[in-house]
Amino acid sequence: MTHARDAVTRWLLGGDAAIRWQVHRDLLDSAASTVERERRKVATEGWGKRILALQAAGGSWGGGMYNPKWTSTFYTMMLLRDFGLSPANRQAKRGCALLLDQGLRPNGGVNYKRGAPGETCVTGMALSIAAYFEHADDRIDTIAGFLRGEQMADGGWNCRRASGATHSSVNTTISVLEGLRFYELLQRRGVNAVAAAQRKGRAFLLVHRLFRSHRTGKVIKSEFTRFSFPPRWHYDVLRALDHFQSVNAPRDERLADAVALMRSKRGADGRWRLEHIHKGRVHFELERAGEPSRWNTLRALRVLRWWEGGRTS
Repeated sequence: MTHARDAVTRWLLGGDAAIRWQVHRDLLDSAASTVERERRKVATEGWGKRILALQAAGGSWGGGMYNPKWTSTFYTMMLLRDFGLSPANRQAKRGCALLLDQGLRPNGGVNYKRGAPGETCVTGMALSIAAYFEHADDRIDTIAGFLRGEQMADGGWNCRRASGATHSSVNTTISVLEGLRFYELLQRRGVNAVAAAQRKGRAFLLVHRLFRSHRTGKVIKSEFTRFSFPPRWHYDVLRALDHFQSVNAPRDERLADAVALMRSKRGADGRWRLEHIHKGRVHFELERAGEPSRWNTLRALRVLRWWEGGRTS
């Protein structure tokens, strides 16, 4: 088992800088200087360098803010966030300003449809981008407040609440949870209230054991059990588990089904495949569907490390 684990680690370290620095941080407990040295390479080599080179003179990507998917400014910034690009990156700061300038609506939410009010799922993702990149702008307090106000009685969020939805959506909830988590890390306003909102949101996911109906116990949607990267706005079990580990949440027994599902997808070689890719235009291919995935393997291993109290085997 140790030999297999070492082989997987070597394979992960053979990947892009966006993968390598997170392996050092999350799996190897490498020195902070090593982690930071590898992280700086996200902007200067590989995927990160290629994407930064595609930014237009005005600061946008793909010719639009939210569309086309997935080459627009919005989803490109989401990807750079996932890569772990330094929050101090000037190109990312320009992108954050554009996203808020063109997306903030009078109701405090974010939307890129002309004349439409702020939409909860989009606002959650926008907050995750702006807060991750530590964008110094009071408007992020406004959108965080909007999200807190949109939380539903069951603890989660649903972008169709204004249309009459009475039950939260896992898709919307995970996007909002990620946004509020990055906002909390900035130590901005109402930190205690933001933390409480996240706990309620995670409780909503726990009631559903991350992917099951709270009424029947059946799988809500089969797509939730297929692991994708990048997830874009879509929910899946691995994305949810990765959020729980990122906040070092209590290892609640209601997560056991999800962890067992994740374990079942591990190959004999110790790796996880890329099971699904969300259709749409991309800047370039990161990984191929059906093949071993460094992204899914990295995320699954750090979930196991958290779940098992520090072990990655």
